[in-house]
Amino acid sequence: MNKSTNIVWHQSSVKKADRENLNNHKSAVLWFTGLSGSGKSTLSSALESELFSIGTHTYRLDGDNVRHGLNKNLGFSPEDRTENIRRIGEVSKLMVDAGLITLTAFISPYREDRDRVRATLAQGEFIEIYVKCSLDICEVRDPKGLYKKVRLGEINNFTGIDAPYEEPLHPEIIVDTENQTLEESVQMIIQYLKEMQYIKGTS
Repeated sequence: MNKSTNIVWHQSSVKKADRENLNNHKSAVLWFTGLSGSGKSTLSSALESELFSIGTHTYRLDGDNVRHGLNKNLGFSPEDRTENIRRIGEVSKLMVDAGLITLTAFISPYREDRDRVRATLAQGEFIEIYVKCSLDICEVRDPKGLYKKVRLGEINNFTGIDAPYEEPLHPEIIVDTENQTLEESVQMIIQYLKEMQYIKGTS
């Protein structure tokens, strides 16, 4: 594949800090990672609604949604998974520059890929949220019926079964969806964002 050459990054006259001041909150990526069925999409969607309700400029990138368009040409080989996360990382970086709190809900099974995204962002702009849930519970939930298909031999290279998932070593937040309610999980993240001054607290 031919790579682009003779390209130059063009700086905007409107800076990220200007957008953050206008929005009255900092921008960052909230990177949800965990097994299929752990609750990433449900939690990130609920959090997006809560952030929106308190006046935060936010947008959510979901794994399936992105594969409908931007990454529709990618499969689930290790190489394609890495490229999938690389592209999402680049989109997330642009959204942070636009002043948004960006929520991403991807299995993102490889620690190196997640760390690589973190390295592209400024200090404090990547918040890794480990949506912790045992494989047994994820398989019982099976919201998309994927685990059933795996057990029937209809899907190969499935994370947690015959493809690896590397847990985060030092995530900013761990949400235990086996033992926390959805509301408790959302408020835990909101509290973190307030304490770390990404968003304004209420008196």
